[in-house]
Amino acid sequence: MKVFYTPRYYADIGEGHVFPIRKFELVRDRLLCEGTLRPTDLVEPQPAPLADVLLVHTEDYMTRLRAGALTPRELRRLGLPWSKALVRRSFLAAGGTIGAARLALTAGIGSNLAGGTHHAFPDHGEGFCVLNDVAIAIRVLKRDGLIERVAVVDCDVHQGNGTATIFADDAAVFTFSMHGARNYPLFKVRSTLDVELPDDTSDEEYLHTLATHLPRVFAHRPEIIFYLGGADPYVHDKLGRLALTIPGLRARDEFVLSACRGRRVPLVTVMSGGYAAEISDTVEIHCNTIRAVRELFVTGKLTGAKVAH
Repeated sequence: MKVFYTPRYYADIGEGHVFPIRKFELVRDRLLCEGTLRPTDLVEPQPAPLADVLLVHTEDYMTRLRAGALTPRELRRLGLPWSKALVRRSFLAAGGTIGAARLALTAGIGSNLAGGTHHAFPDHGEGFCVLNDVAIAIRVLKRDGLIERVAVVDCDVHQGNGTATIFADDAAVFTFSMHGARNYPLFKVRSTLDVELPDDTSDEEYLHTLATHLPRVFAHRPEIIFYLGGADPYVHDKLGRLALTIPGLRARDEFVLSACRGRRVPLVTVMSGGYAAEISDTVEIHCNTIRAVRELFVTGKLTGAKVAH
């Protein structure tokens, strides 16, 4: 089992910022401490080459991002303070998702302990998302002739508006976003399939809805699936508005992973959002995704909590 991670996924964004940027390190530490991962399972990603990033993002945006020349309005929309470390971590996270995608095509599964920055548009970042790592990885695989048909299963509580925009005119990429109807972004961009959930959606309601709509993703006949296992549908998430429990989110992960495994569709997992009142809860939810990956793809036996649906 190989998982992409680097300590340089961290950048100083200031104490008290709502984005819990320490979570990447904390997820790594918990998985190592409990033995889910071994140090040799961790793969240091390479920064995504600029040529790969330009398959999605405009040259003007990249030039100004790298030079620290974003406007105050662009920085407000992004929601993060600019720094060289922020740019570096963004290119590394994209590189980690590219690496995980290449691995998935040979091993059936690839995971990045970062990524899922689905609010990044070609010409700007927003919602704490600088580069759209999943879109970049998809374009790289398509450019290299490794795949043609792709699906994105986005289970972050916020709609993947950047991803939907990037692939709006690409019928080979199926974008599925299951998100809170009354949550950010205020103005949604049409995905291939959007499933909007009311506030306070429970485990049972969520899992039933997912089971109802996920077959449409497989009807697209994807050659690889990118799964954004957001931690923010959690009941105690500060930005979530839904009511899922930690076992319910684990059941969500198991359902998506099992569906891909059963159909032999290569799968890439990325972390996406999570803003629980207690960071340890966000960490646990993200760890559960990797535990499910290990149990299903390595040991072949799931032991996580089940929720009826």
